[in-house]
Amino acid sequence: MPNDLSDSAYLEGQLLIAMPAMADPRFERSVIYVCAHNREGAMGLVVNKLFDEINFEELLTQLEITLSDSSPQLSIHFGGPVEAQRGFVLHTAEYTGKGTVAVDEQVALTATLDILKELANGSSPKNTMLALGYAGWGPGQLEEEISDNAWLHAPFNEDLVFDGDVDTKWQRAMNSIGVDPSSLSGATGRA
Repeated sequence: MPNDLSDSAYLEGQLLIAMPAMADPRFERSVIYVCAHNREGAMGLVVNKLFDEINFEELLTQLEITLSDSSPQLSIHFGGPVEAQRGFVLHTAEYTGKGTVAVDEQVALTATLDILKELANGSSPKNTMLALGYAGWGPGQLEEEISDNAWLHAPFNEDLVFDGDVDTKWQRAMNSIGVDPSSLSGATGRA
C-alpha cells in the first residue's frame, strides 16, 4: 500500500523529475526539490521554471521593501500551482533566521518577509532560490504518481537546484541518474 512507507522511503531532500509523458502540463519537464514528504503528504518547489509575471525588484516594491545597491538580481521561480501568491526562499543551510525550517543538513526553507529584507540588503545565503507557489500532494498521492510512472527521483544536486540555467535542468537531472529521455516510452501505466 502507498501509505505504508518506512522513513527511508520518503523523498524529502531529493529531486523529482517529471517523466516525458507527464499528463499535467503544469509539471511537464519539471524538476522539483522535495521539501517535505511524510505520511501526511509531500511539498516541493519546482526549480526549473520561472515566474514571468513579476521580477524581484517589483516584488520588493509591492512588499514595500527597499532594494539596496548590493541586492542580488534574483529570478523568481514558479514553485508550483498551490498558493501562487505565497513566497518561499529555498537556500543553503548556513543561513537560519526567523521561520527557517531545515530540510536536511544542506538545505533549508524560509517563508518570511525577514529573509526578503535581508536579500534586499545584500545579505544572503551562499545559494538561494526564490519561488512563488509550491507543489503539494495529499497522503499517498505522490507515491501513487510514482508507481504510475509519472515521476523519477534523484539525489539532491546543489547545482541542479540553485544554478540559473533553468532550460537545461530537466535534461541534466535525467542525465544525473543515467537516463536518456529519448529511450523512455511515451506511455504511462503499469504492466
